[in-house]
Formats: sequence, C-alpha cells, structure tokens
Amino acid sequence: MTDDSTAGSPAPAAPSPLDGYAGDPAVRAEWDGIYAERRQLWSGRPNGALVAEVAGLTPGRVLDVGCGEGADAVWLARGGWDVTALEVSGVALERAAGHARDAGVTVRWVHATLTDAALPPASFDLVSAQYPALLRTPDAAAERALTAAVAVGGVLLLVHHAGMDTRQPDEGGFDPADYVWPSMVTAHLGDDWVVEVDEQRARVAPEGGAGAHHTDDLVLRARRLR
Repeated sequence: MTDDSTAGSPAPAAPSPLDGYAGDPAVRAEWDGIYAERRQLWSGRPNGALVAEVAGLTPGRVLDVGCGEGADAVWLARGGWDVTALEVSGVALERAAGHARDAGVTVRWVHATLTDAALPPASFDLVSAQYPALLRTPDAAAERALTAAVAVGGVLLLVHHAGMDTRQPDEGGFDPADYVWPSMVTAHLGDDWVVEVDEQRARVAPEGGAGAHHTDDLVLRARRLR
C-alpha cells in the first residue's frame, strides 16, 4: 500500500445524505417504495402554511421534519435559515439533496425517523412538521421528540390535512389511530408553552403533486417559553 496524498489526488467524496440511517428498516422501505413509484411525488414548491407562518420569524436554526423531496428545506435555506432536514426515505433524500445543490444552498440532511434521530435537545428556533406521518406510540414518543427539539423561545409549527384524523380505516392500510395529529401534540404541551395558532383554515395548495386535493389545513403554532 502506498501513501497517495499528493496534490493531484482527487478530493474525498462529500458524505451521502443516506449515510447512517437510524430507524425501522420497514418504515424506510415503505416510503422508498412510495417515492420510487413516481419520478416526482410533490409539487416542488414550499407549503403555503409554512410560508405564511414563517413570514414574521427571524431566521435561525430550523428542523424540517419529514422533508420529502426538499422543497421546504430549500426555501428556508434561501431565506437565511440554518436548515437541518430529516427524512426516512433515502429515495426522497437523494432528490432533496439534488435540489439543494441545484439551488446553491446548504442543508444538513438526517436520514432517520424522528424518534430515532438523536437530535440535540432544545436546539432549534423552529421545528416545522408539514403533513408528517408520525406513528403513534403509547409513550407519545413522537410528540415528545417534536417538543424536545424546540429551543427556549422557539416555535413548533405542525400542519396537517383537516379531516384525516376522523377518517375510517381503509383497505389500503391507513388507520388514523396509528398516527399523531395536531390535537395530540396540543394535549402534550405543558405550561412552559403558549399556543399562538390552533385553527383550521383554507389551504393554499400548490398545483400538482400528491395531496393537492386537500382543501383545508389544521395549523398548530406553539412557542416554548422556558
């Protein structure tokens, strides 16, 4: 073996966003399959509720939970935010990383489920979860992970499609009882939080992409006081 450290040696490759997946392999495989079925699953534009709610915030550190193909993460980075984006699907993360490169922005990618990501506690000025598929557990693990990531003075923004939580289980395997909904997160908040927005509103839906048929959002915005 020789020491190949000459000036002409190629630079080491940048780390892949797929390095070090943390979480249930079955969850990753399910979402990889969903993304692999289509060349582009989402519209490629930031979610309207995110754009509206972030308008008055000073850019800081943000965690994008379930970043998908990266539209929100790229938009936030362009707006001056220091972005960490988390996603279980490796297929989606590869697309997101490509969009970030094309946009010339830097995003820190985390390939993990929210509850397995080992995120630094109380370290994000904004935690944004736009239509996340967070699995419900008896110990409220997802709810605790969402709130634990928010810094003192920071904001948790959770947006979901209205009416999904009351749907009947379907033949495709969807059962609302399996997932975390905004009302569950609201119930988890203690007196060290203040709820700034908790409402149903008409959705500003981008054209194209999955989910475009939903007309109303549930929007929860809460600030951590201490």
